[in-house]
Amino acid sequence: QLQLVESGGGLVQPGGSLRLSCAAAGFTSPYYYISWFRQAPGKEREGVSCISVSHGSTYYSDSVKGRFSISRDNAKNIVYLQMNRLKPEDTAVYYCAADPSSSCYPSPDPHEYTYWGQGTQVTVSA
Repeated sequence: QLQLVESGGGLVQPGGSLRLSCAAAGFTSPYYYISWFRQAPGKEREGVSCISVSHGSTYYSDSVKGRFSISRDNAKNIVYLQMNRLKPEDTAVYYCAADPSSSCYPSPDPHEYTYWGQGTQVTVSA
C-alpha cells in the first residue's frame, strides 16, 4: 500500500517561513516523482514544485521560484518543501503527490498523479 503523509502546515505572518514534509511509504522503486500541489478556495489545484526522487532534478512554478525549495532525504523517504518569504496569496491546502510515470516537466499535472496525501493547511496572514 502506497501512502503519503504531509505535515508542517500552519499559520504564519507574511514574510515568514514554513517547512512542509511529505513522508512516503510503500514505494519499491526509486524511479518516481513527488510534486507539491496547492489549492486555494475557488481555485484550481496548482503544481508548485516537483522533484525526481532518483535524480534530484527539480521544478518550480513562476509563482514560487526563488522563495520555495524542494529537497529529498532518500534514507528517510521524505520530501521537504521549504517555503520562505511567504505571501498571503500562498494561502492554500498543500498536497504532496507521487507517481512513477509522471514527470515534473513542463509542469506537474494533477491528473497524472495517482497517489496523494491528505493535505495540510498553510495560512499566511497578519
